[in-house]
Amino acid sequence: MSMDNSRRDFLKQAGAATLALGAMTQGGSIAMAAPAKRTYGVSVAAWSLHRTIGEGDGKTPMLDMPKLVREQWDIEAIELVNKMLASTDQAYLEQLKKNAADHNVKILLIMIDGEGNIGDKSEKEIEKAIAGHKKWIDIASFFGCHSVRMNWAGAPKNWEKNEEELNAFIERSAPGFRTLCDYADTKGMFVIIENHGGPSSNPAMVDKLMAAVKHPRFGTLPDFGNFPEGTDIYAGIDSLMKHAHLAVSAKCYDFDPATGLHTDHPKEVDFEKMLQIVCDKHGYTGYIGIEYEGDKMPEFDGIAAANALLIKLRG
Repeated sequence: MSMDNSRRDFLKQAGAATLALGAMTQGGSIAMAAPAKRTYGVSVAAWSLHRTIGEGDGKTPMLDMPKLVREQWDIEAIELVNKMLASTDQAYLEQLKKNAADHNVKILLIMIDGEGNIGDKSEKEIEKAIAGHKKWIDIASFFGCHSVRMNWAGAPKNWEKNEEELNAFIERSAPGFRTLCDYADTKGMFVIIENHGGPSSNPAMVDKLMAAVKHPRFGTLPDFGNFPEGTDIYAGIDSLMKHAHLAVSAKCYDFDPATGLHTDHPKEVDFEKMLQIVCDKHGYTGYIGIEYEGDKMPEFDGIAAANALLIKLRG
């Protein structure tokens, strides 16, 4: 049985499988019988509010994020960023969990930054990275998250030009990822990586990593952005969706909600085309997270526009 098939079987048993709808590619476009209505949910990534949320004057505390997203946009789920939490003290975590429950908001995952390089050349640094990420797996489990998002970090600077170095990096990375996936398995959780720069933004390299780790708790968080210039982003998302069943990130800039095309920005994204790939082809039915990064619209307006567009395209 292939790695992807075993992962899908595992996810079905875990209650998180998706319905394969069948599709084929013809001349670069996707031909399929689209469902009458897509069934994904809409969530908000905390990074969409990184200028709003904080502990300083005029800032909204992270503790109030569940209330904010429910009252402002009637959105039912959020994705946290570890560095945006003011504390990891138990009392703080309990209050955030309570606030989310009080407003009927799910905490889906935690995006982890700054906890070390899982592909470092130093065994000691890899051990530190494993320990740092285990801490956040524990916190995510406390919140009832389905996943933590890691970075595939530690790549050599010349990875694109040196196949030997790249293979060594993959070989170094795989054991640490497997260790964390085994640990996440004890919590009923998943470890996922985002196309977030370096080899992680190269779908062919991600395929190699998935084959090396070969763990049913390992997968991807496809992000509509974060691809190198000149990349066919639709082909990139199509490839990353092979390994994704739990989370998708709709990177948003300043866009026209009527067309789904970003305006005055080099990274234009056709949301309808993306959803044809994500939902109609790959049968995705989980949450699509709004990650607004525009600088011409206020954060609240950007999130509102993205939410309206995703609801419209849901059918």
